[in-house]
Amino acid sequence: MADRTTNPDLGDSTDDGANIASVLVVGAGTMGAGIAQVVAQSGFEVLLHDSHQPTLARAMAAIPEAWRRAMAKGRLDQATVAAANARLVGAPDLAVAVEVDLVIEAVVEREAVKIDLLTRLATLVRPETILASNTSSISITRLAALVPHPERVVGLHFFNPVPVLPVVEVVRGLRTATATMDRAAAFVRRLGKIPIVVADAPGFVVNRLLIPMINEAIFVLAEGTAEAAAIDEVMKLGAAHPLGPLALADLIGLDICLDIMRTLQRDLGDDKYRPAPLLQRMVDAGLLGRKSGEGFHRYGDQSQSRERDVVSPRQADG
Repeated sequence: MADRTTNPDLGDSTDDGANIASVLVVGAGTMGAGIAQVVAQSGFEVLLHDSHQPTLARAMAAIPEAWRRAMAKGRLDQATVAAANARLVGAPDLAVAVEVDLVIEAVVEREAVKIDLLTRLATLVRPETILASNTSSISITRLAALVPHPERVVGLHFFNPVPVLPVVEVVRGLRTATATMDRAAAFVRRLGKIPIVVADAPGFVVNRLLIPMINEAIFVLAEGTAEAAAIDEVMKLGAAHPLGPLALADLIGLDICLDIMRTLQRDLGDDKYRPAPLLQRMVDAGLLGRKSGEGFHRYGDQSQSRERDVVSPRQADG
């Protein structure tokens, strides 16, 4: 096992992150809500903002409910839950950014949207405030290019479900300062997670490997090689994956998988990253996975597998 105190990919262990006390999470969807939950639970004051008020309201109800479930299962005690609830505040106005030491944006995986948000945030925050993006594939260097003090912009790529998965990719842009990287890695450790420093490359590490595998599984389904349930089962049993690739795509969100494949194809310039046409059709149909109730499988009260509704077993995917 690597020694975290000497492994450069785990950041500087000498900084306990005490200079970050308050955090603003922008975007209250699945990822943003999960990040806010973990950050508040770890002792930080958290402001959660979303421009869509119903989304913010849902997250502010869902996070305490997740804590209550954890308490009922004995994973958290009542004092921890009460303290975490007190530290979590919904913020309808983005102007609260001036109050915090770290901002984590977790909005839609679209470069123009993220650049617009980060440039607005840069006019609100203090010069020493870190601006972090939870992007899963977009260049941190490009996101920082139009932001004053680009040395304070860093990638903090959490994984879904955030409360469960232990790793965070800490992404260094071309102009990200070493001090910013150290503070970001120390913050991640205070969350009880493992920071892995990676270079600013398309898809970073996890999604550069994972999403093309998922995309290939979608091609296999569309070509009729096997049905969705069989593809997932054979990868669980034959490759020791805890979740099959199509079920994992449903968990990530098919729209996010599509966005990442488009980024990989554009930035790497290789057609091997061409999104599977079936993936595009699924997104066009609003079949996004767990968050929509249907993807390659069905969720809730519906039957689990839906491959026959998606594509005939022998229908080639054009």
